Amino acid sequence: MDGNGRWAAQKGWPRLVGHRRGAERVKQIVNAAPDLGIDWLTLYAFSTENWKRSTEEVLGLMGIFARYIEREAVTMAREGVRMRFIGARERLNPRLRGLMDKIEDRTAGNTRLNLTVAINYGGRDELARAAARLAGRIAAGEVAEADEDVLAACLDTAGHPDPDLVIRTSGEMRTSNFLPFQAAYAEYEFTPVLWPDFTPEHLASILERTATRARRFGTA
Repeated sequence: MDGNGRWAAQKGWPRLVGHRRGAERVKQIVNAAPDLGIDWLTLYAFSTENWKRSTEEVLGLMGIFARYIEREAVTMAREGVRMRFIGARERLNPRLRGLMDKIEDRTAGNTRLNLTVAINYGGRDELARAAARLAGRIAAGEVAEADEDVLAACLDTAGHPDPDLVIRTSGEMRTSNFLPFQAAYAEYEFTPVLWPDFTPEHLASILERTATRARRFGTA
């Protein structure tokens, strides 16, 4: 969900205004996703590299995350959205971690949309943590040897399907450490639209266009 800060800067506003507008866009996309045939939606909210931003921006983002979870908890529970989080939680403040735990528990039985939010997530960090889990399981005799399936079971996304499509907004042409293992065979779309301007109509258009692509998985 890239481009919040640039969107605000273009209008002469503080970056946090862009992040707040981006959170409003999240709500619209989440609401639209089931009607577009999406069962699983993963949003990259905060990377392990984002800690390098100013203290003001980081604290502001954490406050936006907390308010979003508090504000949307009842709606998600009522509308059948199951919300989960991936990433290393230890560095997040206790209040935010508590809110994350509560909404995960509250929506655990929902099936209309599986919403995953990546906070303090980085693909390399996830793989390093997964490797440590795998080494522990091998040492404990739980598994005899490592293969792709065993490693996948140690990832933050264990039990989730691999993504079919990865969309990056804002015109940046890179994946930025997002789901490198899981998205090995995903389709990629890079759009110049900044996230606060990315509407359900933009999403629908991309889905329609990519649905016609043949996914060969190396077979042809």
